[in-house]
Amino acid sequence: MRAGGDDVAGEEALAIRLGRLTEIPTSVVSSLLNEPRNARHMPLAGRFDDAQSAEWVRSKDAQWEEHGYGPWAVFVNDEFAGWGGFQREDEGPDFALVLFPSFWGVGADITRAALEAGFSEFGFDEVFVALPYSRSPGRVMERWGFTVMSDGEIDGVPFRRYRLTRDAWNR
Repeated sequence: MRAGGDDVAGEEALAIRLGRLTEIPTSVVSSLLNEPRNARHMPLAGRFDDAQSAEWVRSKDAQWEEHGYGPWAVFVNDEFAGWGGFQREDEGPDFALVLFPSFWGVGADITRAALEAGFSEFGFDEVFVALPYSRSPGRVMERWGFTVMSDGEIDGVPFRRYRLTRDAWNR
């Protein structure tokens, strides 16, 4: 199983598969979670050893049993690209996506597949995203139909929260 590598953004046919995080070897999950270009946008996460990564996978996978949805392992052309999906938060399902940098170019395709699943398969009426200020996605979020919901802090770190409704998605 590859943990990054050649740039896949230019490939013609992208096969995206959303699987379970338990399919991925713990060491590969650790390398994704510790990838420095990703870590700078995950201010609430620390460094993960394999035991912490295994616990992280268990807690993410348990959400499927508890809520009927949760984060997926994301595969692009049968290669592990990262993780993404929904977690239950106070307001509702919160979407996140973390990819190996070599797969960043296919993030929009993955996001589209995940949001479509959220609204059609899981029946969400709205989806939320919380992004730290290390990201500046305003125009991208607007293009997807997300609106700014609030600015605030999570564990002392400033974040901006966005909201996407089913109606905005269907437009």
